[in-house]
Amino acid sequence: MDRFAHVETLSDFWALVIDVWQHGFMGIAIGQIVLALIVLAVAALMRRLFGSFVVHRLRARLGASRLDEAFVDAVGPPIRFIPFVLAVFVISRFATVNPDMATVFAEINRSLIAFTIFWLMFKLVAPLCALLDGRAALFSPVMVGWATRMGRIFVAAIGGATILDIWGIKVGPILAGLGLFGAAVALGAQDVFKNLIAGIFIIAERRFQTGDWILAENVVEGTVETIGLRTTKVRRFDKAPVYVPNAKLADNAVTNYTQMTYRRISWIVGLEYGTNIDQLRRIRDEIEAYLLGNDDFAHPPAVPTFVRVDKFNDSSIDLMIYCFTRTTVWGEWLEIKESLTYAIKRIVEDAGSGFAFPSRSLYVETLPNGADLLASLPDADAAPSATRDVEAPRRGSEQAAASRGAASSATATAPPERNG
Repeated sequence: MDRFAHVETLSDFWALVIDVWQHGFMGIAIGQIVLALIVLAVAALMRRLFGSFVVHRLRARLGASRLDEAFVDAVGPPIRFIPFVLAVFVISRFATVNPDMATVFAEINRSLIAFTIFWLMFKLVAPLCALLDGRAALFSPVMVGWATRMGRIFVAAIGGATILDIWGIKVGPILAGLGLFGAAVALGAQDVFKNLIAGIFIIAERRFQTGDWILAENVVEGTVETIGLRTTKVRRFDKAPVYVPNAKLADNAVTNYTQMTYRRISWIVGLEYGTNIDQLRRIRDEIEAYLLGNDDFAHPPAVPTFVRVDKFNDSSIDLMIYCFTRTTVWGEWLEIKESLTYAIKRIVEDAGSGFAFPSRSLYVETLPNGADLLASLPDADAAPSATRDVEAPRRGSEQAAASRGAASSATATAPPERNG
């Protein structure tokens, strides 16, 4: 009896194992679950091989242009997802489930197919919008970027609505229910819409583009990195990013230094008062000849070029130099200015003149009896400048000071980053 009872117990246990194996998880047999995992593993292994094969065939048919490469790169990820969609479809066909689970599997298949289609459309927005680049003046790179972002948002919204509709969730009533809420949000989001419209005007008017060096007085100065839907990212010259609302750049005057045709050099060179007329003429003529004979500088009539004796300053005879370089790149402009500095110094020294510097001459009319003249002069160690001329007492109104010259070779008044 004990042996028969033992056999019956084993039989019951085996029947329990068979029951678990057949019904498993949510009515799906464990064998089918194992088979489903094997199918998914095969799909994962075939994913890269399938994607590489299809992408290779597309490249062979389309060509090797930059746009074709962008198109192939865009469709690659959705194509590599197709084996997973097929695997889920195969699993839904051989899995024995109750009618409710069969409906769920059907919705999952439809959702995965819709997801793959809209994912492919989402990835194709960028290469399709790239076809518009340069087709017309309106289609600038920034406008193409905006069109790409708006197109992707539209495709994602339609795709999400489609998947929700597959699961029986109606989007229309939801949007209608959000109408009053949207109106309230719109009243509180006036600045958002204002910045959005301002960004559209900035791009349409082509005030600046990505990479341009701009200056908005009392707002920001730097290089434009991104023109967004609400803000524009500007990288200052100290490398700090500044996020400026588009409305501020639309309402304020913006100087776009990148769109300069030429770059200006405006100097005042101070020459010594001892420079005679012949020396002045020689210096002026040689500097002018240097500017007109150098291809680094733009020449009249494209731009004005002046080298003129400007005025008698307090300590110098001022020579004005006004010209433009062909390059607008800051580094190259600095190099050309440096070469011009060397040339001016050589020309002035060869002419026998010199650069003036702020100075003051003191004339002494009378000294007390027994006073030491040298003791009355400023201490050379205590002051950076000493009296230069001391003459015998003079009569009448010759008491005024005369200047020997001041040197100021002032470069542009703007900061280093700005135009001269």
